[in-house]
Amino acid sequence: MTNDKIYVTQPFLPPLEDFLPLVEEIWASGYLTNGGPLHQRLENALAEYLGVEHLALFNNGTIALITALQALDLKGEVITTPFSFVATTNALIWNKNTPVFVDIDPVTANLDPTKIEAAITDKTTAILPVHCYGNPCDMEAIREIADRRGLKVVYDAAHAFGVQNDDGSVLQRGDLSTLSLHATKVFNTFEGGAVICRTAEMKQHINELKNFGIVDETTIKVAGSNGKMSEIHAAMGLAQLHHIDACIARRGEVDAAYRTALADIPGLAPLPKPNQTISNYAYFPISVTKDYPLSRDEIYDALRKENILTRRYFYPLLSTLPMYADLPSADPANLPVATEIANQVLCLPIFPAMADGDVTRIIEALRAPLQRTWHAAAE
Repeated sequence: MTNDKIYVTQPFLPPLEDFLPLVEEIWASGYLTNGGPLHQRLENALAEYLGVEHLALFNNGTIALITALQALDLKGEVITTPFSFVATTNALIWNKNTPVFVDIDPVTANLDPTKIEAAITDKTTAILPVHCYGNPCDMEAIREIADRRGLKVVYDAAHAFGVQNDDGSVLQRGDLSTLSLHATKVFNTFEGGAVICRTAEMKQHINELKNFGIVDETTIKVAGSNGKMSEIHAAMGLAQLHHIDACIARRGEVDAAYRTALADIPGLAPLPKPNQTISNYAYFPISVTKDYPLSRDEIYDALRKENILTRRYFYPLLSTLPMYADLPSADPANLPVATEIANQVLCLPIFPAMADGDVTRIIEALRAPLQRTWHAAAE
Protein backbone atom coordinates (compact mmCIF):
# COMPACT_ATOMS: atom_id res chain seq x y z
CA MET A 1 0.00 0.00 0.00
CA THR A 2 1.29 3.46 -0.87
CA ASN A 3 1.02 6.28 1.65
CA ASP A 4 0.04 8.81 -1.01
CA LYS A 5 -3.69 9.38 -0.81
CA ILE A 6 -5.78 9.95 -3.91
CA TYR A 7 -8.94 11.80 -2.99
CA VAL A 8 -12.22 11.55 -4.88
CA THR A 9 -11.72 15.20 -5.80
CA GLN A 10 -9.23 17.93 -5.02
CA PRO A 11 -9.92 21.66 -5.35
CA PHE A 12 -8.11 23.48 -8.10
CA LEU A 13 -5.87 26.17 -6.65
CA PRO A 14 -4.76 28.86 -9.13
CA PRO A 15 -1.16 30.08 -9.01
CA LEU A 16 -0.54 32.53 -6.19
CA GLU A 17 0.68 35.09 -8.72
CA ASP A 18 -2.88 35.14 -10.12
CA PHE A 19 -4.55 35.38 -6.71
CA LEU A 20 -2.36 37.71 -4.67
CA PRO A 21 -2.74 40.83 -6.87
CA LEU A 22 -6.50 40.52 -6.44
CA VAL A 23 -6.08 40.31 -2.66
CA GLU A 24 -3.98 43.46 -2.86
CA GLU A 25 -6.87 45.12 -4.71
CA ILE A 26 -9.16 44.24 -1.81
CA TRP A 27 -6.76 45.80 0.69
CA ALA A 28 -6.38 48.89 -1.46
CA SER A 29 -10.10 49.38 -1.94
CA GLY A 30 -11.16 48.58 1.62
CA TYR A 31 -14.18 46.81 0.11
CA LEU A 32 -14.63 43.40 1.75
CA THR A 33 -18.20 42.44 0.84
CA ASN A 34 -21.65 43.87 -0.06
CA GLY A 35 -21.25 43.68 -3.82
CA GLY A 36 -17.74 45.08 -4.09
CA PRO A 37 -15.78 45.63 -7.31
CA LEU A 38 -14.37 42.07 -7.51
CA HIS A 39 -17.82 40.63 -6.89
CA GLN A 40 -19.22 42.68 -9.75
CA ARG A 41 -16.32 41.77 -12.01
CA LEU A 42 -16.74 38.05 -11.32
CA GLU A 43 -20.50 38.19 -11.81
CA ASN A 44 -20.05 39.78 -15.23
CA ALA A 45 -17.19 37.46 -16.21
CA LEU A 46 -19.11 34.33 -15.25
CA ALA A 47 -22.24 35.43 -17.08
CA GLU A 48 -20.16 35.92 -20.23
CA TYR A 49 -18.24 32.66 -19.83
CA LEU A 50 -21.35 30.60 -19.13
CA GLY A 51 -23.43 32.22 -21.87
CA VAL A 52 -26.17 33.50 -19.58
CA GLU A 53 -27.58 37.00 -19.27
CA HIS A 54 -28.46 37.35 -15.58
CA LEU A 55 -26.39 35.73 -12.84
CA ALA A 56 -26.43 36.54 -9.12
CA LEU A 57 -23.54 35.34 -6.97
CA PHE A 58 -24.07 33.82 -3.51
CA ASN A 59 -22.00 32.78 -0.53
CA ASN A 60 -22.85 29.12 -1.14
CA GLY A 61 -24.99 26.91 -3.35
CA THR A 62 -27.45 25.94 -0.61
CA ILE A 63 -28.46 29.53 0.15
CA ALA A 64 -28.65 30.12 -3.61
CA LEU A 65 -31.17 27.28 -3.97
CA ILE A 66 -33.16 28.32 -0.88
CA THR A 67 -33.36 31.86 -2.25
CA ALA A 68 -34.36 30.73 -5.74
CA LEU A 69 -37.29 28.78 -4.32
CA GLN A 70 -38.24 31.72 -2.10
CA ALA A 71 -38.10 34.10 -5.07
CA LEU A 72 -40.81 32.12 -6.87
CA ASP A 73 -43.00 32.12 -3.73
CA LEU A 74 -43.68 28.40 -4.06
CA LYS A 75 -46.28 26.77 -1.83
CA GLY A 76 -47.24 23.16 -1.25
CA GLU A 77 -45.62 20.18 -2.97
CA VAL A 78 -42.52 20.15 -5.17
CA ILE A 79 -41.63 17.09 -7.26
CA THR A 80 -37.96 16.18 -7.01
CA THR A 81 -35.42 13.37 -7.13
CA PRO A 82 -34.31 11.19 -4.20
CA PHE A 83 -30.90 10.78 -5.85
CA SER A 84 -29.10 13.99 -4.91
CA PHE A 85 -27.16 15.74 -2.17
CA VAL A 86 -29.23 16.57 0.90
CA ALA A 87 -29.12 20.33 0.19
CA THR A 88 -31.66 19.80 -2.61
CA THR A 89 -34.47 18.69 -0.32
CA ASN A 90 -33.31 20.71 2.67
CA ALA A 91 -33.85 23.85 0.58
CA LEU A 92 -37.48 22.78 0.11
CA ILE A 93 -37.95 22.32 3.85
CA TRP A 94 -36.51 25.76 4.58
CA ASN A 95 -39.21 27.15 2.28
CA LYS A 96 -41.90 25.01 3.94
CA ASN A 97 -42.44 22.99 0.76
CA THR A 98 -43.17 19.26 0.81
CA PRO A 99 -40.78 17.15 -1.27
CA VAL A 100 -42.47 14.56 -3.48
CA PHE A 101 -39.99 11.95 -4.65
CA VAL A 102 -40.14 10.52 -8.16
CA ASP A 103 -37.93 7.73 -9.46
CA ILE A 104 -34.94 8.30 -11.72
CA ASP A 105 -33.97 7.21 -15.21
CA PRO A 106 -31.83 4.02 -15.15
CA VAL A 107 -29.39 5.38 -17.76
CA THR A 108 -28.89 9.03 -16.78
CA ALA A 109 -29.73 8.84 -13.04
CA ASN A 110 -31.74 12.04 -13.55
CA LEU A 111 -35.40 12.58 -12.67
CA ASP A 112 -37.51 10.35 -14.94
CA PRO A 113 -40.02 12.57 -16.80
CA THR A 114 -42.30 9.59 -17.44
CA LYS A 115 -42.89 9.30 -13.68
CA ILE A 116 -43.65 12.97 -13.03
CA GLU A 117 -47.23 13.16 -14.27
CA ALA A 118 -48.51 10.51 -11.85
CA ALA A 119 -47.02 12.41 -8.90
CA ILE A 120 -48.78 15.71 -9.65
CA THR A 121 -51.64 16.67 -7.33
CA ASP A 122 -53.68 19.82 -6.78
CA LYS A 123 -50.99 20.83 -4.25
CA THR A 124 -48.09 20.58 -6.70
CA THR A 125 -46.51 23.92 -7.56
CA ALA A 126 -43.10 23.11 -9.03
CA ILE A 127 -40.57 20.57 -10.24
CA LEU A 128 -37.02 20.58 -8.84
CA PRO A 129 -34.82 18.36 -11.06
CA VAL A 130 -31.06 17.89 -10.60
CA HIS A 131 -28.52 17.69 -13.43
CA CYS A 132 -26.91 14.66 -11.76
CA TYR A 133 -23.11 14.56 -12.09
CA GLY A 134 -23.45 17.52 -14.47
CA ASN A 135 -25.36 15.48 -17.07
CA PRO A 136 -28.43 17.37 -18.36
CA CYS A 137 -31.95 16.26 -17.52
CA ASP A 138 -34.52 15.71 -20.25
CA MET A 139 -35.35 19.39 -20.13
CA GLU A 140 -37.76 19.39 -23.07
CA ALA A 141 -39.94 16.71 -21.51
CA ILE A 142 -39.90 18.43 -18.12
CA ARG A 143 -40.80 21.80 -19.63
CA GLU A 144 -43.67 20.30 -21.61
CA ILE A 145 -45.16 18.81 -18.44
CA ALA A 146 -44.59 22.01 -16.46
CA ASP A 147 -46.17 24.24 -19.11
CA ARG A 148 -49.17 21.98 -19.52
CA ARG A 149 -49.76 21.69 -15.78
CA GLY A 150 -48.89 25.28 -14.84
CA LEU A 151 -45.83 24.41 -12.74
CA LYS A 152 -42.58 26.26 -12.10
CA VAL A 153 -39.24 24.54 -12.80
CA VAL A 154 -36.11 25.21 -10.74
CA TYR A 155 -33.00 23.28 -11.78
CA ASP A 156 -30.47 22.30 -9.16
CA ALA A 157 -27.48 22.66 -11.46
CA ALA A 158 -24.88 22.40 -8.69
CA HIS A 159 -22.76 20.09 -10.87
CA ALA A 160 -23.43 21.70 -14.25
CA PHE A 161 -20.94 24.57 -14.47
CA GLY A 162 -20.15 25.19 -18.13
CA VAL A 163 -22.32 22.35 -19.45
CA GLN A 164 -23.96 23.00 -22.82
CA ASN A 165 -26.14 21.16 -25.29
CA ASP A 166 -27.29 22.10 -28.77
CA ASP A 167 -29.46 24.89 -27.31
CA GLY A 168 -26.58 26.49 -25.40
CA SER A 169 -26.02 26.59 -21.66
CA VAL A 170 -28.24 24.23 -19.67
CA LEU A 171 -28.32 26.97 -17.03
CA GLN A 172 -30.69 28.98 -19.21
CA ARG A 173 -33.47 26.45 -18.84
CA GLY A 174 -36.29 26.43 -16.33
CA ASP A 175 -37.59 29.44 -14.43
CA LEU A 176 -34.36 29.53 -12.41
CA SER A 177 -31.18 27.46 -12.15
CA THR A 178 -28.69 27.34 -9.31
CA LEU A 179 -24.96 26.57 -9.19
CA SER A 180 -22.63 25.46 -6.43
CA LEU A 181 -19.14 26.97 -6.44
CA HIS A 182 -17.95 24.88 -3.50
CA ALA A 183 -14.31 23.81 -3.29
CA THR A 184 -15.14 20.32 -4.60
CA LYS A 185 -16.77 21.61 -7.78
CA VAL A 186 -15.33 22.04 -11.27
CA PHE A 187 -15.09 25.80 -10.68
CA ASN A 188 -14.86 27.08 -7.12
CA THR A 189 -14.68 30.25 -5.08
CA PHE A 190 -13.71 28.35 -1.89
CA GLU A 191 -17.40 28.50 -0.95
CA GLY A 192 -19.95 30.01 -3.28
CA GLY A 193 -23.02 29.66 -5.43
CA ALA A 194 -25.12 31.43 -8.01
CA VAL A 195 -28.68 31.82 -9.26
CA ILE A 196 -29.22 32.15 -13.01
CA CYS A 197 -32.29 34.26 -13.78
CA ARG A 198 -34.31 34.82 -16.95
CA THR A 199 -34.97 38.56 -16.44
CA ALA A 200 -33.32 41.63 -14.94
CA GLU A 201 -36.36 42.08 -12.72
CA MET A 202 -35.94 38.63 -11.21
CA LYS A 203 -32.23 39.23 -10.65
CA GLN A 204 -33.06 42.43 -8.77
CA HIS A 205 -35.53 40.49 -6.63
CA ILE A 206 -32.90 37.79 -5.98
CA ASN A 207 -30.34 40.44 -5.02
CA GLU A 208 -32.77 41.92 -2.48
CA LEU A 209 -33.54 38.50 -1.01
CA LYS A 210 -29.84 37.68 -0.52
CA ASN A 211 -29.32 41.00 1.27
CA PHE A 212 -31.90 40.65 4.06
CA GLY A 213 -34.70 41.90 1.81
CA ILE A 214 -33.22 45.40 1.80
CA VAL A 215 -34.37 47.63 -1.06
CA ASP A 216 -32.68 50.86 0.06
CA GLU A 217 -31.38 52.46 3.24
CA THR A 218 -34.84 52.75 4.81
CA THR A 219 -36.87 50.08 2.99
CA ILE A 220 -36.98 46.36 3.78
CA LYS A 221 -39.88 44.68 2.03
CA VAL A 222 -39.34 40.93 2.58
CA ALA A 223 -37.67 38.55 5.06
CA GLY A 224 -34.49 37.81 3.13
CA SER A 225 -31.28 36.13 4.26
CA ASN A 226 -27.60 36.97 4.10
CA GLY A 227 -26.37 35.27 0.94
CA LYS A 228 -23.75 37.75 -0.22
CA MET A 229 -20.39 36.60 -1.61
CA SER A 230 -17.33 38.28 -0.08
CA GLU A 231 -14.56 39.93 -2.08
CA ILE A 232 -11.98 37.31 -1.07
CA HIS A 233 -14.20 34.56 -2.50
CA ALA A 234 -14.70 36.59 -5.68
CA ALA A 235 -10.92 36.98 -5.96
CA MET A 236 -10.54 33.20 -5.90
CA GLY A 237 -13.11 32.91 -8.69
CA LEU A 238 -11.45 35.54 -10.86
CA ALA A 239 -8.03 33.91 -10.42
CA GLN A 240 -9.42 30.50 -11.28
CA LEU A 241 -11.45 31.57 -14.30
CA HIS A 242 -8.23 32.00 -16.33
CA HIS A 243 -7.56 28.27 -15.95
CA ILE A 244 -11.03 26.74 -16.15
CA ASP A 245 -10.79 25.55 -19.76
CA ALA A 246 -7.52 23.74 -19.06
CA CYS A 247 -9.01 22.21 -15.89
CA ILE A 248 -12.03 20.86 -17.76
CA ALA A 249 -9.81 19.57 -20.58
CA ARG A 250 -7.69 17.62 -18.08
CA ARG A 251 -10.83 16.17 -16.49
CA GLY A 252 -11.84 15.02 -19.96
CA GLU A 253 -8.51 13.23 -20.39
CA VAL A 254 -8.95 11.43 -17.08
CA ASP A 255 -12.51 10.50 -18.04
CA ALA A 256 -11.31 9.04 -21.36
CA ALA A 257 -8.49 7.11 -19.68
CA TYR A 258 -10.91 5.56 -17.21
CA ARG A 259 -13.37 4.54 -19.94
CA THR A 260 -10.65 2.88 -21.98
CA ALA A 261 -9.20 1.00 -19.01
CA LEU A 262 -12.57 -0.12 -17.64
CA ALA A 263 -13.82 -1.45 -20.98
CA ASP A 264 -12.48 -4.94 -20.27
CA ILE A 265 -13.24 -5.11 -16.52
CA PRO A 266 -16.52 -7.01 -16.09
CA GLY A 267 -18.98 -5.68 -13.54
CA LEU A 268 -17.68 -2.08 -13.49
CA ALA A 269 -19.73 0.03 -15.86
CA PRO A 270 -19.18 3.78 -16.24
CA LEU A 271 -22.36 5.78 -16.65
CA PRO A 272 -22.83 6.39 -20.40
CA LYS A 273 -21.30 9.50 -21.87
CA PRO A 274 -23.82 12.34 -21.80
CA ASN A 275 -25.10 13.63 -25.11
CA GLN A 276 -24.43 17.31 -24.49
CA THR A 277 -22.02 19.09 -26.81
CA ILE A 278 -19.87 20.37 -23.92
CA SER A 279 -19.37 18.36 -20.72
CA ASN A 280 -17.50 19.42 -17.60
CA TYR A 281 -16.58 15.88 -16.43
CA ALA A 282 -17.60 16.83 -12.91
CA TYR A 283 -17.60 13.25 -11.59
CA PHE A 284 -16.74 9.77 -12.76
CA PRO A 285 -19.46 7.41 -11.45
CA ILE A 286 -19.34 3.69 -12.10
CA SER A 287 -21.99 1.06 -11.44
CA VAL A 288 -20.81 -2.06 -9.62
CA THR A 289 -22.81 -5.10 -10.72
CA LYS A 290 -22.90 -8.78 -9.75
CA ASP A 291 -20.32 -9.61 -12.45
CA TYR A 292 -17.60 -8.06 -10.27
CA PRO A 293 -16.29 -10.25 -7.43
CA LEU A 294 -16.76 -7.54 -4.78
CA SER A 295 -19.81 -5.53 -3.82
CA ARG A 296 -19.81 -1.76 -4.12
CA ASP A 297 -19.15 -1.34 -0.40
CA GLU A 298 -16.39 -3.95 -0.46
CA ILE A 299 -14.65 -2.06 -3.28
CA TYR A 300 -15.05 1.15 -1.32
CA ASP A 301 -13.32 -0.42 1.69
CA ALA A 302 -10.63 -2.15 -0.38
CA LEU A 303 -9.67 1.02 -2.21
CA ARG A 304 -9.62 2.95 1.06
CA LYS A 305 -7.01 0.52 2.40
CA GLU A 306 -4.93 1.50 -0.65
CA ASN A 307 -5.38 5.20 0.20
CA ILE A 308 -7.71 5.64 -2.77
CA LEU A 309 -10.69 7.56 -1.45
CA THR A 310 -13.85 7.12 -3.49
CA ARG A 311 -17.41 8.23 -2.73
CA ARG A 312 -20.76 6.42 -2.73
CA TYR A 313 -22.47 9.37 -4.33
CA PHE A 314 -25.44 9.56 -3.78
CA TYR A 315 -25.88 7.21 -0.86
CA PRO A 316 -27.97 6.93 1.20
CA LEU A 317 -31.00 8.05 -0.80
CA LEU A 318 -32.61 11.26 0.44
CA SER A 319 -35.88 9.36 0.80
CA THR A 320 -34.32 7.15 3.48
CA LEU A 321 -33.17 10.01 5.74
CA PRO A 322 -35.11 10.44 9.01
CA MET A 323 -36.67 13.77 8.04
CA TYR A 324 -38.02 12.40 4.74
CA ALA A 325 -38.55 8.66 5.25
CA ASP A 326 -42.15 9.08 6.47
CA LEU A 327 -43.28 10.84 3.30
CA PRO A 328 -45.63 8.66 1.22
CA SER A 329 -43.43 9.20 -1.86
CA ALA A 330 -40.37 7.91 0.06
CA ASP A 331 -41.60 4.31 0.00
CA PRO A 332 -38.79 2.22 -1.60
CA ALA A 333 -41.43 0.47 -3.72
CA ASN A 334 -42.01 3.87 -5.37
CA LEU A 335 -38.30 4.29 -6.13
CA PRO A 336 -36.90 0.97 -7.41
CA VAL A 337 -34.39 2.43 -9.88
CA ALA A 338 -33.04 5.02 -7.44
CA THR A 339 -32.75 2.36 -4.74
CA GLU A 340 -30.78 0.05 -7.02
CA ILE A 341 -28.44 2.73 -8.35
CA ALA A 342 -27.77 4.13 -4.87
CA ASN A 343 -26.54 0.69 -3.83
CA GLN A 344 -24.35 0.24 -6.91
CA VAL A 345 -22.77 3.59 -7.73
CA LEU A 346 -19.23 4.58 -6.81
CA CYS A 347 -17.51 7.80 -7.88
CA LEU A 348 -13.82 7.36 -8.72
CA PRO A 349 -11.32 10.18 -8.18
CA ILE A 350 -11.26 12.83 -10.91
CA PHE A 351 -9.65 16.26 -10.69
CA PRO A 352 -7.31 18.41 -12.81
CA ALA A 353 -4.14 17.61 -10.86
CA MET A 354 -4.50 13.86 -11.33
CA ALA A 355 -1.44 12.31 -12.94
CA ASP A 356 -1.61 9.49 -15.44
CA GLY A 357 0.05 7.33 -12.80
CA ASP A 358 -2.84 8.00 -10.42
CA VAL A 359 -5.29 6.61 -12.96
CA THR A 360 -3.06 3.57 -13.51
CA ARG A 361 -2.84 2.94 -9.78
CA ILE A 362 -6.62 3.09 -9.40
CA ILE A 363 -7.23 0.76 -12.34
CA GLU A 364 -4.66 -1.73 -11.02
CA ALA A 365 -6.43 -1.69 -7.64
CA LEU A 366 -9.74 -2.39 -9.39
CA ARG A 367 -8.21 -5.27 -11.40
CA ALA A 368 -6.67 -6.92 -8.33
CA PRO A 369 -9.85 -8.65 -7.07
CA LEU A 370 -10.45 -10.06 -10.56
CA GLN A 371 -6.90 -11.43 -10.71
CA ARG A 372 -7.35 -13.12 -7.32
CA THR A 373 -10.60 -14.66 -8.57
CA TRP A 374 -8.94 -15.93 -11.76
CA HIS A 375 -6.01 -17.42 -9.80
CA ALA A 376 -8.38 -19.12 -7.37
CA ALA A 377 -10.38 -20.60 -10.25
CA ALA A 378 -7.19 -21.87 -11.90
CA GLU A 379 -6.15 -23.66 -8.76
